[in-house]
Amino acid sequence: MANENTGGAAPLRIHHLRPAPGANKAKIRKGRGEASKGKTAGRGTKGTRSRTNVPLGFEGGQVPLQRRLPKRKGFSNALFKTTYQVVNLDRLGELFPDGGDVTVDTLVERGAVRKNQPVKILGTGDISVALNVQAHAFSAAAKEKIAAAGGAVTEL
Repeated sequence: MANENTGGAAPLRIHHLRPAPGANKAKIRKGRGEASKGKTAGRGTKGTRSRTNVPLGFEGGQVPLQRRLPKRKGFSNALFKTTYQVVNLDRLGELFPDGGDVTVDTLVERGAVRKNQPVKILGTGDISVALNVQAHAFSAAAKEKIAAAGGAVTEL
């Protein structure tokens, strides 16, 4: 099957590929008789490791590492934990002195939070202007203070 792109030779196929001569060497089969690495089979002469397998982590009778270290107590949900970026009410008062709508995007624009992460509003400080706040979470104190100042709260 000649092809004009290959100069008349048959195209190279994946099943034509072979390793270079001498590239593949047979595995040494230890412990299979005197002629093929027999006798001690690469394990040395005497001792525990020469006669049989030694358990992984065995330290010669010393208390092993997994028993020396303390056990971890409790439960960690770190893989599925939601970590919020926190904004306090006094910071909202500084960023929005005239009141208005507060969204996650406006907080990102004004440098209060990073984008693509959930935001939680906390109630530290006081607020005197009416804000319509949209965020992923609110503390109870923050909801009360925003409502007392004439604003509204919307959870995303």
